[in-house]
Amino acid sequence: MRLTVPMIAAIAALAMLPLIRQPAFAGGAIGTTGIHVADEADTLVDIAIDKGLGFLELLAANPGVDVWAPGAGTRIYLPRRHLLPDAPETGIVINLADMRLYLFDAVPGRGEVLSWPIGIGREGRATPVGRTSAVRKTKDPSWYPPASIRREKPWLPVRVAAGPDNPLGSRAIYLGWPRYLIHGTDKPYGVGRRTSSGCIRMYPWDVETLFDLVRPGTPVRVVNQPVKLAWIDGDLFVEVHPTGAQQDQLEERGVFDPETPEDLEARVRDATRGRAAVVDWEAVRTAGVQRLGYPVPVTR
Repeated sequence: MRLTVPMIAAIAALAMLPLIRQPAFAGGAIGTTGIHVADEADTLVDIAIDKGLGFLELLAANPGVDVWAPGAGTRIYLPRRHLLPDAPETGIVINLADMRLYLFDAVPGRGEVLSWPIGIGREGRATPVGRTSAVRKTKDPSWYPPASIRREKPWLPVRVAAGPDNPLGSRAIYLGWPRYLIHGTDKPYGVGRRTSSGCIRMYPWDVETLFDLVRPGTPVRVVNQPVKLAWIDGDLFVEVHPTGAQQDQLEERGVFDPETPEDLEARVRDATRGRAAVVDWEAVRTAGVQRLGYPVPVTR
């Protein structure tokens, strides 16, 4: 089914619920995978929105599938399972490599982890890496285009009032970094892509949930980790994402040039040192080349 702008609000209630860490996945993973069987009118862009996924994460997980015409009956893999980033499990952690935001201990004392897809900065306007915090939040914010954006788009007004054409959407969380925000969007198709000027975009329904959970002072850490590892039920899992350059290639031509992470095998050796596990090195190398963006087991 091809989505239209008026239909987007209607599917908000049906969007995938935020991912929650489950006891069965103790050890650093959240969520469960799924399969969607495409119909004739489906596109990967529409499936991503309908299933609460980012566009590029869905595309990377389904190599060889046509973006605009997957074909009726095609089984689309839904990469809803994720290893947690290697970062302190507190507040908000954003991993640029998998274009996801993780919120730890959303309800104090329950130990839950929620996660949503995000849009991030494009080449030349990258989202910064480091530590900051949420300093304030605003419902129905106005947008004041920075001078750098107005130079690129001189027709923009000094102020864009709240409303359906406001790029910030209905919610904005302002960070300690000047000019960088976590916000909604008037263009949901940009979520899960490197298209912003550095801010972090979320689906309108997702940012409303985050907005209600986050308080001023919440720590925010931004990392860039294309490779994540975790032990789950006695097996080592590896999750490898495309680099920023490969994500741009995915946008341009639907595939990317193979490039194995230089430190992947060394990290697997370190993770298995002292454990009674046999590494499937062919699986490690395949994960590094394919970069499917979801966890795969590499021990046996």
